[in-house]
Amino acid sequence: MITADSLQRYSLFGGLMNEQIEAAVLPKLVYKDFQFNDVIIQEGQPNDSIYFLLEGSVDVSKNGKTIAVLGEGQTVGEMELLDVMPAAATVRARQTVRTAVISNQAIYSIYCENTTVFAMLIMNLARDLSRRLRQMDEAYTALEDACFTRH
Repeated sequence: MITADSLQRYSLFGGLMNEQIEAAVLPKLVYKDFQFNDVIIQEGQPNDSIYFLLEGSVDVSKNGKTIAVLGEGQTVGEMELLDVMPAAATVRARQTVRTAVISNQAIYSIYCENTTVFAMLIMNLARDLSRRLRQMDEAYTALEDACFTRH
């Protein structure tokens, strides 16, 4: 079981008090364990959940190419929660991985029960995705600059 204090290390819960997390979020979490090489999320397939990595690490790959390695304290699956499109990448366990999972349906029930907590979760989710987009823009620009300086 994860505690409200433990969830505070995940940016999705920034700005929420422990009491809000305990009342609105903890009852909605489901725990799932994965073994080495298990696929947690499959690129191109539906995904309706955010996975909080409690233990272990995962490879994130797109078109068979690893694009990130993520570990404890990080999350996967956020994009599909907002845009309801198929998974953008495959997430595979590098070792035994323990996760806490919150589904789109659970997020909707938080909306129905506590709009303040819901609003903070969505704002934090938007900030996280914005940070990732900014990092990708910077990486793309650096790669583009490197390509142009070679010629």
